[in-house]
Amino acid sequence: MRLGVLDVGSNTVHLLVVDAHPGARPLPAHSHKADLRLAQLLDDGGAIGDAGIEKLVDVVRDALQAAEDKGVEDLLPFATSAVREASNADEVLARVAEETGVRLQVLSGAEEARLTFLAVRRWFGWSAGKLLVLDIGGGSLEIAFGIDEEPDAAASLPLGAGRLTAGWLPGDPPAPDDVRALRRHVRAEIARTVGEFARFGAPDHVVATSKTFKQLARIAGAARSAEGLYVQRELKRESLEAWVPRLSAMTIDQRAELPGVSDGRAAQLLAGALVAEGAMDLFGVESLEICPWALREGVILRRLDHMGTA
Repeated sequence: MRLGVLDVGSNTVHLLVVDAHPGARPLPAHSHKADLRLAQLLDDGGAIGDAGIEKLVDVVRDALQAAEDKGVEDLLPFATSAVREASNADEVLARVAEETGVRLQVLSGAEEARLTFLAVRRWFGWSAGKLLVLDIGGGSLEIAFGIDEEPDAAASLPLGAGRLTAGWLPGDPPAPDDVRALRRHVRAEIARTVGEFARFGAPDHVVATSKTFKQLARIAGAARSAEGLYVQRELKRESLEAWVPRLSAMTIDQRAELPGVSDGRAAQLLAGALVAEGAMDLFGVESLEICPWALREGVILRRLDHMGTA
C-alpha cells in the first residue's frame, strides 16, 4: 500500500510517500518539502502567532493535496518540538484540524528518540549490537541506546540547531564570546544525561541521523547523497573538531557554499556542529556512521508492524 508520513518539524514540513508492506522495506515514492521555520515563528510568550498558524495551515493543505495526487491511502501526520513546546499548541492543532481535516499527533521527545532508534535498528540489523543513536533536529537533540528494537534509554534535550542559533548566535559571523557561551551551555546540558547511558556499557556501534549530521559528514569528506543510500558515510570527531573553528569564522553565505550545505540550513550549521562535537566528546565517540533512515521511517515501520499484527 502507499503510505504518507507528514512530519511537521521545527525547520520543515515534510511529506514522505512510500510504497510499504509488512515485512518489506519501505520504498520511497515521493517527497514534498516546505521550509516553514516554525521554531522561529514563536512570539515572546512562546506562542505561534496567527500568521504562523495560517502559514502552517497552508503548507499542510498543500501537502495533503500532494498526498492525494500521489495516491496515498493512509496518511500518518505528526508534529515535533516546535508545536509540542508552543504555549498555544492546542489552538494550533485545533486550527489545523478544523481547516484541513488533518489531526497532527504530537510526539514527545522520548517518542522521537524511540522511533528514530527503531529505524536505525532496522537499517543496520541485529549484527550491529548495542547501538548509540544521536539525532539533531531543529528544536531538540535525541539520544537513544539499546540492543533491541526498543531502546534501554532515551532522552530528548532542547539542543536543536535552529533553537540554539536563534537564541545564542545573533551575529554573522557570530561573536567568539557567543560561540564559547553556547559551547559551554551545550556541553553542560549533554553532560547531565551521560550517566543515564553510561550504566549500560559501551555501544558496539554509534550512529547519527538528521540533516545536520549528514551535512557535517559531507563537509568532512563523506560521499555525496547522489552516490546513493547504501554508501557508508562516517564522521570522525577529529575532522569535526577541525571544522568547528572554521565554521565559527564563516558568514552564513560562506557556509552555504560548502559541499552539501543548503541555503536554508547554513545559518544553523555551526550550532549543530557544536552539539555534534559535544555529544561525540562527552560520550567518548571517535567515529560514527550516518544512517539514511530516521524519525519518518520509524513512524512508517511502527505503522507496518501494527498492520502485520492486526
